[in-house]
Amino acid sequence: MLSKCANSSCSNPFLYLTKGKLYRMEIDCPPTEGTAAASDFASMKFNRRIEYFWLCDECAPRMTLTFKKGIGIKAMPAERMRTAAAALS
Repeated sequence: MLSKCANSSCSNPFLYLTKGKLYRMEIDCPPTEGTAAASDFASMKFNRRIEYFWLCDECAPRMTLTFKKGIGIKAMPAERMRTAAAALS
């Protein structure tokens, strides 16, 4: 359940879908303990689930969300993402 802005330095509460920007991301989750896949590390298959994240109307124009393996969802300046994307093309 969404409760606040995904920007860790912002505490704006999530109230309305019409304010800010909603992100839908597919997240890898390790198998739960007790399953056959969890007991055999070599054959571990990560489950995927959809999660929603929200940036408030103050953070959305200047921030974006990225997924970093081992860290999770992270808010970062949108300008930095544009610069990185331009370098790839």
